[in-house]
Amino acid sequence: MNFKLKYYIVYIFFLLLSFNAKGSFILLPMDETTQQNHLKAYGITYWCLSKNYKASWLLNYRGGSFLLPDADEIRKECKIRGVSFEVLSDSEENSILDEISSPSQNMETVILEKAPKIAVYTPKGKQPWDDAVTLVLTYAEIPFTPIYDEEVLNDQLLLYDWLHLHHEDFTGQYGKFYAAYKNTPWYIEQKKNAEILATKLGYDKVSKEKGAVAKKIRDFVIGGGFMFAMCSATDSFDIALAADGVDICEAMFDGDASDPNYQSKLNYANSFAFKDFTLERKPEIYEFSDIDMTTKRRIPMEKDYFTLMEFSAKWDPIPSMLCQNHTQLVKGFMGQTTAFDPLFVKSSALVMGTCELNGEVRYIHGEKGKGMFTFFGGHDPEDFQHKVGDPPTVLDLHPNSPGYRLILNNVLFPAAKKKKLKT
Repeated sequence: MNFKLKYYIVYIFFLLLSFNAKGSFILLPMDETTQQNHLKAYGITYWCLSKNYKASWLLNYRGGSFLLPDADEIRKECKIRGVSFEVLSDSEENSILDEISSPSQNMETVILEKAPKIAVYTPKGKQPWDDAVTLVLTYAEIPFTPIYDEEVLNDQLLLYDWLHLHHEDFTGQYGKFYAAYKNTPWYIEQKKNAEILATKLGYDKVSKEKGAVAKKIRDFVIGGGFMFAMCSATDSFDIALAADGVDICEAMFDGDASDPNYQSKLNYANSFAFKDFTLERKPEIYEFSDIDMTTKRRIPMEKDYFTLMEFSAKWDPIPSMLCQNHTQLVKGFMGQTTAFDPLFVKSSALVMGTCELNGEVRYIHGEKGKGMFTFFGGHDPEDFQHKVGDPPTVLDLHPNSPGYRLILNNVLFPAAKKKKLKT
């Protein structure tokens, strides 16, 4: 065999080898044993959408995996961020999609169309670790825009697809921190700043200004927006809507007495998820109403878990997307609003996660007008009993957190092809 022929054979061999090394698709597996960083995998998927790559969410396939086109920059980004991936050939991809499409499998393929524009309603100066959502968005490298009352009241929500509510008190009672913190510098400063902002925006009370903000957020959802709230932003938002036009604040909060018999004046038809609740009248009690289960529950940390409901991926893709995880059993965690009493959850709200020990509701979803909302009880999925002043959670220690995955399911949810969201 002459030299030219040997060279040609070697050249063809390496050429074929390079073709074989190049797949057609990249799979980000989201099962328990394969994916080394579940949280950053959402960031990779969002990044691909922002680069106009096609992406698919494989519901219930290996923990809700993501299917992406094979490209050198995607491989590189996965390696940089520490995200596990598998390269698939056309035939392997077809085999997976055939398995998912089988009527016997509770799986579905959902096309992700675009990277949603994300806003986080949060006071200026708050650090990422003050709120689980801003913490995990930062960790997953998913961009977001912080907004607050001024932007909301100036209709800037129209610029966004998805809105998260920071652990805010929409009732104007400053988080009901009065008894424990009324003399602390930070409480005094926050109260002062809230009053200055309300005056600047044309309101004589913080409660009225926060009520106006709540109604703007309500209109955002009704108009087609997606809203996600955790902890006290869930029940205080609904309380503010139900108490529209009613003074439920005592004098230490707004300078005058509350309306007589204000409980009877609540309009539960205005609220998103809760009904028939009774407000906590005493300002020294760290609670808004009996919606919250924090003071009713007696569950030790080692037994505190909640179970995600199982839905039909083909017939109920919305809750299926929101519940994608590598486990159905998720560690519980507390907050000012830890969980919801099932007695006060409207029948129109879909329950997606409950604690079997006491029946409390942890995770709910609903529709309002053309939009949708999700409420998630608790403060930080990896900090069982978060307290004021506690150090931030280090997500590098929890890259596979099932609780944080639920947050990120909601972040990617608006990216889904709209045809799949119709029920």
